[in-house]
Amino acid sequence: MAVGFTQDQEQFREVVGRFFAAKSPVTEVRKLMQEDRGYSRDLWAQMAQELGVLGIHYPEEYGGYGFGAVELGIVAQEMGRYLYCGPYFASVIMAGYALINEGSQAQKERWLPGMAAGSILAALVLDDLDDVAQVGQKISWNAQRGLNGTADIVLDAHNADLLIVGAGTESGVGLFLLPADDSRVVITRKTSLDETRKLSQVCFVDAPATPLGDGHCDLVRLWDQLSTALAHEMIGGAEHLFNRTLEYLKMRVQFGRAIGSFQALKHRCADLLMSLELARAATHAAARYVAWGDGDAYAANMAKAMAGDAYMAIAEQAIQLRGGIGFTWEDDTHLWFKRAKSSEVFLGSPNWHREALIQKIEADQELQHA
Repeated sequence: MAVGFTQDQEQFREVVGRFFAAKSPVTEVRKLMQEDRGYSRDLWAQMAQELGVLGIHYPEEYGGYGFGAVELGIVAQEMGRYLYCGPYFASVIMAGYALINEGSQAQKERWLPGMAAGSILAALVLDDLDDVAQVGQKISWNAQRGLNGTADIVLDAHNADLLIVGAGTESGVGLFLLPADDSRVVITRKTSLDETRKLSQVCFVDAPATPLGDGHCDLVRLWDQLSTALAHEMIGGAEHLFNRTLEYLKMRVQFGRAIGSFQALKHRCADLLMSLELARAATHAAARYVAWGDGDAYAANMAKAMAGDAYMAIAEQAIQLRGGIGFTWEDDTHLWFKRAKSSEVFLGSPNWHREALIQKIEADQELQHA
């Protein structure tokens, strides 16, 4: 399967990369980390009006641009490279996919155009971000009492206008809509290892909510879509760290030689590059599966597992190969290391995704032999 970009996609990647190189320098990242809101509203408006990426994978009839997972992956990859701080993953990707997948036509017409224009921020509230099978265990919904329960970790809920909530019902797990400023919703900001992603706890007490679509959802499909987008973001971050580490090894001199000339370090970098290239290929293949069903059903699991392993390995070596300076606050390496660690376990650890991959292969084999 071809996993490279077309000429148009490569040109788009270059445009997006130049935009975030200019708008998301590390000085801006450090500034936004210290702010409670955690993103620039002016930049958010530019992303909608000038770059047009807030609705890139939304259907054109709902204010989007009609592209798919490949183009969305390009944007996510460049955001990961420059460690963009903002609610893009929470609103555009997580909540956007949920609305596109499960929303009624009226709900899509009501919310997606505003999200694509940048005037509405949404957040997807799932009470478990480690295992898709556990979603809906801590939050429940019924027609009489509405939503009750708590989600301990929610991306950018404190910035959201709209919440899309996964909750257990009598017939399974469904998605539900309600405004974030409802008095029966309590949103509490939380500190985290990676302050480039803003996290909150969200509690519901008899909160009235409207079912998204018919109230049912395909959580596995949604999880695969989100995992694929996250894998792209991780690949972008890994590429940044790897390239910066190579630059450092060529510049740092010891015993009269650049340390990058030492054979042991060359071998270490070669191993890292191999893991990065394999993870990148798997991630781009997953985007094609999400977009067109081209490939294997476990493609997203493979991509997330390999991207997580590669990103963490490169982040760890990026710190070690810099020696003492790699552990300091002044050096920027720790910013990407923290993003790598938080992303590694977000939406399932590499081990969880490998287990899910095996289960999908076994289920496919059982169908073939039935």
